[in-house]
Amino acid sequence: MKALAGRQTRGLPTGAEIDCADNTGAKVVEIITVLAYHSTKKRQPAAGVGDVVVVSVKRGTPDTRKKVMRAVIIRQRRPFRRPDGTMVFFEDNAAVIVTETGETKGTEIKGPVAKEAAERWPRIAAIASSII
Repeated sequence: MKALAGRQTRGLPTGAEIDCADNTGAKVVEIITVLAYHSTKKRQPAAGVGDVVVVSVKRGTPDTRKKVMRAVIIRQRRPFRRPDGTMVFFEDNAAVIVTETGETKGTEIKGPVAKEAAERWPRIAAIASSII
């Protein structure tokens, strides 16, 4: 996992329900917490593109529902600035379920993946259909 250049705008607070963009069987997941989040005391943790979060599966197949898993955020609606000055945002919030070592559990990703997430997670970049 590589570090991101600059500061990311975090647009997904704890408790946000987001789409699952892979074929693991999960459809909607809820963010429980953000891993490696350092902030001010009593501030609610929030996640941005490329962050690892702990999620609970809210909708999906019966064997994946109510499971607690790790996921990586690949898209967010909240605009964020890239180092070259361009502002980027997507039309939905999405995540991909991963293992504790960073390997993807699914074999394909639906929709585009942010360049920041693809650079940070090479396994996500390998199965992404398009990188924006």
